[in-house]
Amino acid sequence: MKKMIWPFSFYFLYFAALASFMPFIVLFYQDLKFSGAQIGLLTGLPPLITLVAGPFWTGLADSTRRHTLIMGMGIVLAAVVIFTLPFLTGFIAIFLLIVLFNIFISPVSALSDSATMSMLGDERALYGRIRLGGTIGWGIFAQLAGFLLFAYDLRVLFYMFSGIMLINFFVSQKLTFGKQDVKDTGRGNVRFFLTNRRWIIFLASAFFGGLGSVTVAAYLSPYLKELGANGNQIGFALTISTLTELPAFFFGSYLVRRFTSNKLFMVALFLVGIRALLFGLANTVFLAILVQALGGLVFPAMWSAGVAYADEHAPAGLKSTAQGLFGAASFGVGSAVGGLSGGLLLESIGGRGMFLVFGIAILIGLAVIEGIKRILPAETTLQPAESD
Repeated sequence: MKKMIWPFSFYFLYFAALASFMPFIVLFYQDLKFSGAQIGLLTGLPPLITLVAGPFWTGLADSTRRHTLIMGMGIVLAAVVIFTLPFLTGFIAIFLLIVLFNIFISPVSALSDSATMSMLGDERALYGRIRLGGTIGWGIFAQLAGFLLFAYDLRVLFYMFSGIMLINFFVSQKLTFGKQDVKDTGRGNVRFFLTNRRWIIFLASAFFGGLGSVTVAAYLSPYLKELGANGNQIGFALTISTLTELPAFFFGSYLVRRFTSNKLFMVALFLVGIRALLFGLANTVFLAILVQALGGLVFPAMWSAGVAYADEHAPAGLKSTAQGLFGAASFGVGSAVGGLSGGLLLESIGGRGMFLVFGIAILIGLAVIEGIKRILPAETTLQPAESD
């Protein structure tokens, strides 16, 4: 397992970089005096690019076998874009840069997940323990970012993101994807996934998981600020959830084997909705941080189960494409809807009202999906994809 130090290190650095940027971007927009509609556009519309760019890049990687090149290019260009961001103040210029950032970053997570699953081979159930590196990286650097936000200018966090990502570029070159059968896959053959009922239901479910997860990532800081939290408290809230993520990711392999990836995924999605409701009901910083801490158990279960499900049900040669579609449904469409509506809701009814609306919407959406699954006739079980 010594070779797994590279994907572990990759996740550590990747999420350390994200912790220095994503939780604070809405505060950056607010400092520039952007309106709620503008913040919603900046947070919501650009991730729609992921819906196209993610599957495009991962499909291209599968068909050309240029996985490492495409991932490395995305990392470097994303770092350059965010380094440039603090020098701009106009809405249009910042909007265009955020769109570019989403184009470049869109394949990185999916390709790293695909590489990790390939490197694990027959031990793929251990994915959660490797992904634990990301939780540790997020926890450490979210707290560090909170200190920097409290002591210095917000823009220094963007420079930290770029520096960490550039270091991670060199780590990414150590990831391997194995040999894949690309016969008759074309450009990833996305049509297979979008015409398969099993996958349509999975991607629809993933949308609600992304809606609940991304809105917390994007709007937790202004929500806590609304409750009276300072920079140190915001950083602590971002860090505390990682403490509960640690055991969830560590025992992720057991959870997937015990409940199956599909059942674990659906239970985690239900808890995502409950977490949003609890955020809406919390009326003090202490209660909000408590919900954030308990919510740390949710995302690892959802993501570990989703990655495992995508890998299990992807045909040989389309595994990176499968991970790209999973990411596009959750952090593409889910991010877009949550980001756009979240900005408008935050301005009109505040953070608590926003989370209440999201919680209700997620739970109703999941109930509809479960109802559809029960009405439709049973589908013939597909054979799991062959190992790389």
